[in-house]
Amino acid sequence: MAASLARLPTAAPSPRRSRRAGDRLWSVGLVAAGGAILLVAGLVILVLGRAAAPAFHALGVGRFLAGQDWDPVSGAFGALPFIYGTLVTSAVAILVALPVAVGLSLFLAEMGPPRLRPPVAFAIETLASIPSVIYGLWGLFVLVPWVRTTVEPLLGRLLGWLPLFTGPRIGLGYLSAGLILAVMILPTIAAVTQEVLRSIPPALKEGALALGATRWEMIRIAVLPTARAGILGATLLGLGRALGETMAVTMVIGNAPEIHASLFAAGYSLPAVIANEFAEATSPLHLSALAALALVLLGVTLVLNSAARVLVLLTSRRLGEAS
Repeated sequence: MAASLARLPTAAPSPRRSRRAGDRLWSVGLVAAGGAILLVAGLVILVLGRAAAPAFHALGVGRFLAGQDWDPVSGAFGALPFIYGTLVTSAVAILVALPVAVGLSLFLAEMGPPRLRPPVAFAIETLASIPSVIYGLWGLFVLVPWVRTTVEPLLGRLLGWLPLFTGPRIGLGYLSAGLILAVMILPTIAAVTQEVLRSIPPALKEGALALGATRWEMIRIAVLPTARAGILGATLLGLGRALGETMAVTMVIGNAPEIHASLFAAGYSLPAVIANEFAEATSPLHLSALAALALVLLGVTLVLNSAARVLVLLTSRRLGEAS
């Protein structure tokens, strides 16, 4: 009897049970991957917070953020000129790069001749792969002289009555840094916007053309409103790179810890001062102040990204209600 029972075949595992085990394992892996991202972000904030705590304790958070003096010798550390320089150069970059990127995307997705689209797309991809130090050298030897001899005099003649376009025309400053950032973030915004435009349903475009709209009217009333949320998302990605760019900005911004209303003036940015002074910082307070600047840069990035995501969400809801 025992021998006959031993020869009986064992029951095979249920295929449904195996699938459920695989689904559980896959879900656990995805949760672990997502949790790891949050863990790394939390560790970054924790390490920066611990390193910046002495500077915040010695100077005060409000005094550090609102201070305009940066003198490591006398122990004066104020982050406001660097915050101002980072925001101004990023704003100039977005204002210059966004219209050009959207135009290039429309050219590649809608209006460009088929033979010309691949070379233009290849040129955009090449711009995205160039190291930032190469951009910095190009900006120092090409962009800065051109800005000093052509762009700044032209803006001074046309818009010199505005505080933004007054002062000495030296080439190094917020304007040059913003322009070089615009070139650097242009491929990112253009690539994402191009994919967004290509994902628009063809029936939407054909319907606009069938109602008698011209090609430009079809783009204006059908394509651009539908792609608005995606364009905002692409702008968000470009803004993230502009806020954290270091080497190229360091080489053309002038590295002056001052606040000026004019875009022609020299300034400083948060990544640039950290890169320039971290290796030479000797006092513990100086090192802690640089860590505090890094924490401020992270905070500025989080605030702007959160605001941009809220804007994308509101735009998507409005488009959904309109449709």
